[in-house]
Amino acid sequence: MTLTTIILAAGKGTRMRSETPKILHQVAGRPLLEHVYDTSKQLADNRVNIVYGHGAEQVRNRLSHLDAQWVEQVQQLGTGHAVQQAIDYVDDDDTVLILYGDVPLLKLSTIETLIADAGSNALALLTVVLSNPTGYGRIVRDGDNSVLKIVEEKDASPEEKAIQEGNTGIMALNGEQLKKWLNRLQNNNAQNEYYLTDIIEMAVNDGIDIVTSQAETEDEVLGVNNRMQLAHLERVYQMEQANSLMERGGTLRDPARFDIRGKIEHLGTDIEIDVNVILEGSINIGSNVTIGANTLIKNSIIHDNVEILPNCVIENAEVGKASRIGPFARLRPDAKLADNVHVGNFVEIKKSIVEIGSKINHLSYIGDSVIGSGVNVGAGTITCNYDGVNKFKTVIEDGAFIGSNSQLVAPVTIGKNATIGAGSTITKDAPPEKLTLARAKQTTIPTWQRPVKKEK
Repeated sequence: MTLTTIILAAGKGTRMRSETPKILHQVAGRPLLEHVYDTSKQLADNRVNIVYGHGAEQVRNRLSHLDAQWVEQVQQLGTGHAVQQAIDYVDDDDTVLILYGDVPLLKLSTIETLIADAGSNALALLTVVLSNPTGYGRIVRDGDNSVLKIVEEKDASPEEKAIQEGNTGIMALNGEQLKKWLNRLQNNNAQNEYYLTDIIEMAVNDGIDIVTSQAETEDEVLGVNNRMQLAHLERVYQMEQANSLMERGGTLRDPARFDIRGKIEHLGTDIEIDVNVILEGSINIGSNVTIGANTLIKNSIIHDNVEILPNCVIENAEVGKASRIGPFARLRPDAKLADNVHVGNFVEIKKSIVEIGSKINHLSYIGDSVIGSGVNVGAGTITCNYDGVNKFKTVIEDGAFIGSNSQLVAPVTIGKNATIGAGSTITKDAPPEKLTLARAKQTTIPTWQRPVKKEK
């Protein structure tokens, strides 16, 4: 069996009140369509087709990395018409899976059940029982509980509107049969559109079984039509991620105030995460790690026994064992800290290596630098690595002591166990084991008097 997936993603999303196409709005930092695509790509031997339309250029530019056949629906004439656009990529013996680009939380297990139910004599349909089915097509069944047809909301009678079982639009069926039914679709309905749902009644009339299954929750099959639904699904998704993290042994001080916008590749034991922490991209966290409130960690590796204090930003960085970061510290891309490093208040490190046991505790900028082990960088120290055109490297060798309010103008090397006097601007290499100063001589003017405001 060959599986062909058609993801319908052409709608405008008028109720989003946005110039951005609906499918590009995000849950957990990724476009809605990308969630659907990623789930479908987990299915074996699956050819993915994406039918797009509104905001075509934006959609293709934003999601050009997706390995899919892109099919443009120039005129949006309904779901049946949308599927018809991709029919040239469907073989007769394919099982065709139809998904929607604005339903981001659909689970792989739900799709697998649907596919297993489909066959040459069976159309598999995903339905949902709703407390308030307004807006959904209704599943009409006969006295034997067999599906007869789907009636759209605007075409439904009062009796049909009372039905609580709704159509998700998600289905799996045989390719040859799909082609046959699509050719018979008509648009004589309230919307003047070609409804894909009309093929259900055609299948029944052709003696094809309609096999229904249901998702675990209503939220799993909820599509996004407005900003409220988008926000709701964001929280549903985040709570699922929080529960998964806690099942893996992590402690969250408040699961409702925690966001994952990526994937935790590795999670050690005894992790404690305070409120308003965001983990983004690919994250590795060792054991016995604490992460303080209001911290963002993106595409980074945090080793064992690290303490991250509140209000830190760590991006594309690596933090060695038993290090302490923050509060209010920023590790920018390519910051690599060895074990037992201390980075304190309002310290920024970029594209630098800091070796074992070094300390940068206060109000400093370290960029394009290599800092040895056992180095102490005093408050207010700046590595001046950029001349406006080019960037240069600062090297601080093992055991050096950099006095407060120093400027190290790269390229420059501070020798092993050297001391730089506070307030120095260092423009030349400082020798090891020596004290180097570079500051003006202090002068006191004994005849000076503080100005006094003149009376009018």
